[in-house]
Amino acid sequence: MAPESHAWKTLTFFLCVVAIYASYISQGVLQEKLSTKKYGQDGQRFQYLAFLHLPQCAMCFLWSFSMLSIWQGEPRSKPPPLRAYCAPSISNTIGPACGILALRYISFPAQVLAKSSKMIPVMLMGAIVYGVRYTLQEYLCTLLVAGGVSIFALGKNTSISSKVASPNAPLGYGLCLLNLGLDGFTNASQDSLTARYQHINAWHIMMGMNLWGTIYMSLFMFLVPGAGGFPAWRFCASHPDVSWDIFWFCLCGAIGQNFIFLTISRFGALANTTVTTTRKFVSILISSIWNKNSLSRQQWTGVCMVFGGLSYQIWLTYQKKHRQATEGRVTVSTVGTQTPQRGRSPVSHHRGRSPSIHRARKRHHHLHR
Repeated sequence: MAPESHAWKTLTFFLCVVAIYASYISQGVLQEKLSTKKYGQDGQRFQYLAFLHLPQCAMCFLWSFSMLSIWQGEPRSKPPPLRAYCAPSISNTIGPACGILALRYISFPAQVLAKSSKMIPVMLMGAIVYGVRYTLQEYLCTLLVAGGVSIFALGKNTSISSKVASPNAPLGYGLCLLNLGLDGFTNASQDSLTARYQHINAWHIMMGMNLWGTIYMSLFMFLVPGAGGFPAWRFCASHPDVSWDIFWFCLCGAIGQNFIFLTISRFGALANTTVTTTRKFVSILISSIWNKNSLSRQQWTGVCMVFGGLSYQIWLTYQKKHRQATEGRVTVSTVGTQTPQRGRSPVSHHRGRSPSIHRARKRHHHLHR
């Protein structure tokens, strides 16, 4: 197969960026609308935000199933059995539901900032549990993110607080923290699946995880007393507007996950992190303008600190990858001056790294929202 031209690669990346921005920013607007709007002539709020994760799982399952039906993949590829996703799907079901439910207690900008601070629990767990040593620059990034979230949380804004259904900052941020912890477990489980099954791709993971997620959420919502499945269903039946908002919310999430996978597989995780991080900042900006959520100067300071820390972390990661690539080229050129062993060329030795890189790029990231 002929290599891609630079123009086509640039066009593909531009398409991915536009699709990710459009889908997730639209989903953010719909998510905030579902949590704050008063529907119908009776002016009732949609109180069953955890219910949103059920149609979201169903939509993502249908999307990934369709993609796998269209693109069969390698003839010899054998995806993992569906039972392999049973345990990891538990955390993948509870975590996002907690993140959505947090919007009952904190504003959408606060939720986005809290979910952007995933590096804090990761570094704490790495340092305390596994004894990982981090650089001073990495600690500076964490300090900026943690300080920014704290400054934003302490900032008072009555115009935003009045739109929240049940203002309760400790509970809202606690749900976001639980979401981040469960997402970390989900990512580790997905990495384990990727390591065990070489032919797995993101659509396999997306289909398996969301199939079980649909089952778990259905059982919880409609069998557990007080879970809210039947009241949510009756609310949607009596308020058609909310049904359409939920449909578009779920469709945007499925499309966004698809293009995140495409970005990771074609351009790497670093490019995807850069796109999704800047997208979150734009989401807060659009939320401030679209929904007239004017943030205070103190809160904007917190927002800038968080995304300044995240941007610095991206730059550090880029520098690290650049150094590794440079060292790799030096190693290859050094090996190339030696007489290759019989049956093993320097080029094949260098290419021996590609399967691990390929598997790493296939990991499904929940950058979510």
